Amino acid sequence: MTVAGTYECVTKTPMGDQKSEFTIDVSGDTFTGKNVGAMGSMDLENGKVNGNQLTWSMKMTVPMPMTLEGEATVDGDTITGGVKAGAFGTFPMTGTRKA
Repeated sequence: MTVAGTYECVTKTPMGDQKSEFTIDVSGDTFTGKNVGAMGSMDLENGKVNGNQLTWSMKMTVPMPMTLEGEATVDGDTITGGVKAGAFGTFPMTGTRKA
């Protein structure tokens, strides 16, 4: 099973549902990609793949600068996980792979 692809995602935050397009390009046990949505475009950094488990970080600039930490599981065409925003906690993220 491959985890690579583009997913249409929703992250539930205190500022409402944040829709984005989450792209994963895998190379062995690492990956790169982007998360593009209303909050702008963020490069995925430090992407690690362990089977169908993903971990990464990304630097947010709006509404305030901070590094977000993400982890997710890919099951078929579905991705579920969370994005940790420091002291603000972890926000759930779900998505479906685009055809």
